[in-house]
Amino acid sequence: MLDPADTLPADRTVPHMLRRGAERYGQRPLLRAGDEAWSFAEAPGIAARAAGRFAAAGVGPGDRVAMMCGNRAAILECILGCAWLGAIAVPINVASRGLQLRHILGNSAPRILVVEAAHVAALATVEADGLDVAHVWTVGDAAGALGAVAAAPMPPLGEAVPPASVRPGDTFAILYTSGTTGPSKGVCCPHAQYFWWGLITANLLGVRDGDVLTTPLPLFHSNALNAFFQALLSGSTLVVLPRFSVSTFWDTLIETRASVTYLLGAMVPMLLSRAVSEAERTHRVRSVLAPGVPGDLQRRFVARTGIAVADGYGSTETNYVIGGTAGSIDPGSMGPVVAGFHARVVDEDDNEMAPGAAGELMLRADEPFAFATGYWGMPERTVEAWRNLWFHTGDRVIRDADDTFRFVDRMKDAIRRRGENISSYEVEQVLLSHPDIATAAAYPARSELAEDEVMAAIVVRDGRPLEPEAIIRFCEGRMPYFAIPRYLVFDPALPATENGKVQKYKLIERGITPQTWDREKAGVVLRR
Repeated sequence: MLDPADTLPADRTVPHMLRRGAERYGQRPLLRAGDEAWSFAEAPGIAARAAGRFAAAGVGPGDRVAMMCGNRAAILECILGCAWLGAIAVPINVASRGLQLRHILGNSAPRILVVEAAHVAALATVEADGLDVAHVWTVGDAAGALGAVAAAPMPPLGEAVPPASVRPGDTFAILYTSGTTGPSKGVCCPHAQYFWWGLITANLLGVRDGDVLTTPLPLFHSNALNAFFQALLSGSTLVVLPRFSVSTFWDTLIETRASVTYLLGAMVPMLLSRAVSEAERTHRVRSVLAPGVPGDLQRRFVARTGIAVADGYGSTETNYVIGGTAGSIDPGSMGPVVAGFHARVVDEDDNEMAPGAAGELMLRADEPFAFATGYWGMPERTVEAWRNLWFHTGDRVIRDADDTFRFVDRMKDAIRRRGENISSYEVEQVLLSHPDIATAAAYPARSELAEDEVMAAIVVRDGRPLEPEAIIRFCEGRMPYFAIPRYLVFDPALPATENGKVQKYKLIERGITPQTWDREKAGVVLRR
């Protein structure tokens, strides 16, 4: 078990964690990503030289550096360089496009944008004034003109600079999570939050000194970033896979000699849909972090693989606040509150509800800066979410009599598909920009993978003919591929309140009908 008392509160910063790891674990491998590998001893120097590269380009403490990179060492190099310099990393989902990408860049206002060659085309979906950055650096062979901005290859690592005097509450990264009634919100994650993410998750997963942690999840999300800090604090090795592959997942775990791995809820039924294989039992994996897996699927997964599952509750704004050690929680339950945190289930006026009643989950932390500090450039949203000094999750849960929690549904106007939070607002804004669409509503429809699919109800303008596939093609390049609706339904009007607000609950209750167009059944393949 990792003991928080081993680290002084003032030392819960990324530079200190890097130096602590180097002193304790030396030449032991810390990271493997593709052909690149770092030892614990090398990591502080890499961060210091990455910081030097940014400093030479005019980046200083508090400045933002945005990056659109897949799972390669370069994105961690940039993130750690920012932390060493006191700058703020802004990892962006590589599927971001159009309005969403424009909003993220406009909201965070980065001085530098680092883009992997494979994702440079995404910048073409942003208008020129949405690329107001001093430099666009490319990773790979993609230099040249990008609209009004000239791109150049990312310079080599610079001269090492000393670590900035960052504090545990200083912002380490801005991670964009789905907006609910507006654009995506940039969550301000302080340095100490990732100390607690790494320590708590490692303890609940049973991570041991010398383990191999293998993740197929993207480094621009909190889950995989969390895995890096689990490795850094515990003396383990993090192996970052390029992506999740159903067909090669088990063989890759065997090849990397993984002892711990990470999945999102929808990935479990994907794996279970395949024929039973010997590789499901010849791996060395003890535990998996797999939040949001329905109880029946979790039981089947454990029976087939022998891997203990850690479920629970955490969000980009919070931490691993509800859950238990891997294998200790009944499938379908989120578990109890983790030591150091507090949870309430409340009504619309924040009054605590009796056990067994469904209400909104509110959370608090004992330790300073174990949670995010707010939303970047959105003070009103920050006050709203943290009102009464509790973080309001927007999720409806039930506290059982034994003080464990069960998830019911999301109160927020958001859709979760294949582990991605999707803002229905942002989907609707793209649809409404189509000249032949008068109004539209996006909402979740339940899928065969026990998660949401994106569904949209559309009212065409003046009865104009509009083919469903034409709408899908219009969405491509204007929103992330995972946000493009699977289901479309055409309505003469949308149900609304007296003041004109769309009553989405009626659309959700109606669900999929014989009149619903299904992109997958129609054989329409997305062009990524």
